[in-house]
Amino acid sequence: MLITKRNFLATAAMLAFAASASAADMIGNCEVTGAKGSIPLAAPATAGQFTVAVSLPAPIWWNGDTPESVKDGMEYCMAAEMAWRAGYNNLTVMNVGWDALIAGQTSGFDLAMSEISITDERKAVHDFSVPYFNSDIGVLARADTPVDEKSIKTSKVGVQQATTGAAYVTDKLGITDVQVYNDLGEMTAALRAGQIDAVVTDTSIVLAEEVATASASKVVGQYKTGETYGAIYPKGNANNATIDKIIQSMIDDGTIRKLGDKYLAAAWGKDPASVPYFNP
Repeated sequence: MLITKRNFLATAAMLAFAASASAADMIGNCEVTGAKGSIPLAAPATAGQFTVAVSLPAPIWWNGDTPESVKDGMEYCMAAEMAWRAGYNNLTVMNVGWDALIAGQTSGFDLAMSEISITDERKAVHDFSVPYFNSDIGVLARADTPVDEKSIKTSKVGVQQATTGAAYVTDKLGITDVQVYNDLGEMTAALRAGQIDAVVTDTSIVLAEEVATASASKVVGQYKTGETYGAIYPKGNANNATIDKIIQSMIDDGTIRKLGDKYLAAAWGKDPASVPYFNP
């Protein structure tokens, strides 16, 4: 077909519209696929925006060390999809301290997603979403000095304060040589520096660290706990049931499974079920 100036301009306009439409279906580097505004919030924590709290760093789940630098990751893209279905074009990320988050000392967000295990103790402080991920507790060690089911009991073990892994190490495993850290980055740095022999926390988290260290550290085992992750909601907030509907819709239509395939399975390079289970 002969390309005339008129045809060229019409084609350019169509391409511009297509590019604009494509851009409108992205939040950060996440492609959003649901119907925008299909499950709107009555009143967000901050007018005109959807705000999600997280305790960084959280590699693979939130790819970046600051709220400004995070543009994708498993939970980030979940939150982006939730914002879109609630009717927003973007997502506001708030970085908070883990201890303060779990203790209910933070505010100003619509929900918090930070690989948070649902427990009865935490339910006394927060409302939780429907579960969206199953997680056991893994053991991470340096590849050149691994531990096993027996030797871990007499090893120096690092845990993150106020996590289910910390409680499991002392209450269930009876380990006494325990070093407590404020955040994940500090704890894994201590392992790399040889200050501790192993890290015990969620299998999903330690698998991400194995990848991040190019296998200089290795997930040597895990304990079956039956834990699940959920989002934290402000206690009694009017939007909690609505956000639950959004998350459930993402479970039902396969969105969360697809994000798991993209960000978790691909990044870990292995099925978490392939990690051997230790006896407590």
